[in-house]
Amino acid sequence: MHTQIEELDDLTKVSPVKKIEEQKMHDVLLLLENLTSREEASIKLIIDCLYDVGYVNLINQKFRSRTLNGSLKLIARVSKPAFKVIAWKWYKRNCPQLIVNWLRKQVAFEPATTVKQAAEIEAGLEPEPTPPIHPTSVMKLESQNREVKYLRSQVRMLASILVAVTAVFGGTVVWLGYSLERYNLQTVEQLNNRVRVLETSTDEPLATGKEN
Repeated sequence: MHTQIEELDDLTKVSPVKKIEEQKMHDVLLLLENLTSREEASIKLIIDCLYDVGYVNLINQKFRSRTLNGSLKLIARVSKPAFKVIAWKWYKRNCPQLIVNWLRKQVAFEPATTVKQAAEIEAGLEPEPTPPIHPTSVMKLESQNREVKYLRSQVRMLASILVAVTAVFGGTVVWLGYSLERYNLQTVEQLNNRVRVLETSTDEPLATGKEN
């Protein structure tokens, strides 16, 4: 009976602390969202710099061909404004909460259970059983795994789109070159015909004058 009363006292003590913790972390989230709105220009500049570094490294690692490498970098530079718009929307929607989650882990100061268990084994004591994983933590891990898979699929899709665009772009360039070559040949042929017509028209009076 005495033990049950102590456990109830512990719950009443922990509950207000958790409520205060949740409120404080919610305040941090609001502050980060406010900071994001106020520092939009700075964040967009950061995204701009990361994009310039990221697309070069990604293309250099995935595509070794010089021709394809250069074409993809050109396409990446052209598509940069669209990427910045998408990246900014993603940042506003996800990054404040991700930063809050990371900061919360830093201030949790969770004990190193593995080190504690190793010390107990060396002392000949039976290690304490590992506490069960909280369902909320499992849901967070699953959500993070889904997000990582989604980002990977987006990267693969972007690479496929870049390859397709490069193929279309290359075909368009070849077709334009062929069309320009035909146009030039036709123009040269038309000029040659005009020159022949002019030469014949100038030769006819001369021939008539000689006969007179």
